[in-house]
Amino acid sequence: MKIAFIGLGNMGGGMAANLVKAGHAVNAFDLSEEALASANAHGCTTFTDAREAVQGVDAVVTMLPNGGIVKSVYTESVIGHAPAGAVLLDCSTIDVATAKDVIATAEAAGYDMVDAPVSGGIAAANGGTLTFMVGGTEQAFKRAEEVLNPMGKAVIHAGDAGAGQTAKICNNMLLAISMIGTAEAMAMAEKLGLDPQKFYEISSQSSGYCWSLNAYTPMPGVGVESPADNDYQGGFATALMLKDLRLAMDAADTADAAVPMGARAAALYEDFNGAGNGALDFSAIIKMLRG
Repeated sequence: MKIAFIGLGNMGGGMAANLVKAGHAVNAFDLSEEALASANAHGCTTFTDAREAVQGVDAVVTMLPNGGIVKSVYTESVIGHAPAGAVLLDCSTIDVATAKDVIATAEAAGYDMVDAPVSGGIAAANGGTLTFMVGGTEQAFKRAEEVLNPMGKAVIHAGDAGAGQTAKICNNMLLAISMIGTAEAMAMAEKLGLDPQKFYEISSQSSGYCWSLNAYTPMPGVGVESPADNDYQGGFATALMLKDLRLAMDAADTADAAVPMGARAAALYEDFNGAGNGALDFSAIIKMLRG
């Protein structure tokens, strides 16, 4: 299969490389020369024009920063330029309304398209172990599955257009709440004189068990290896978590959903990001809670 991949940042670069490993021919496009050089080194054919990259392909995958860019890329460089039979997959995390709008535009032009945001972070993108939450028709999902499988451990059809984005922002709101709770408990246990490692050993095997504690321990030198053990470098940046929380808050307002814990998590990450910590992994919020 010939696939165009647009957006080769921290996530997209590894994803495109895994498509090459799976035997697909990948046309890669990004505005960054460094990203293009890396894609070329991983076996992609690189382009400096997105319209040229989508010529003659069977599928187009995008991994872009926000909804405005997604909309402009599809309306200006993909729809009407990629072959009519190509399946389109947007793996960016954007607002639900824009996802639905772009898919409706693509379908009106005769394309099958899905929104397919991811969970798993940079390590999973590089390792091909992402989880994809996919919104779109059954036909579009079946076609997209073949493209997504080499990049992930799980590809789940969430529902109609926009359902993937809904699942992503709700999941990440839950993750933010869970991480703050985990960090609070670990910091409190430490201040009360309990060895953090002992707290981890107890809570990770009792009712405190959760992904944030067991699989992504936020305190360095405690529990499993995580970005905390690398001075909170790598992983999932605080600025990106905040972006997802802002999307979740906007969606909650639209749906009139009660999200008191989500709103508090968003406020805490606003403060942490505003203090200059946007590049640190989101688990670094424990630094603020430890004082």
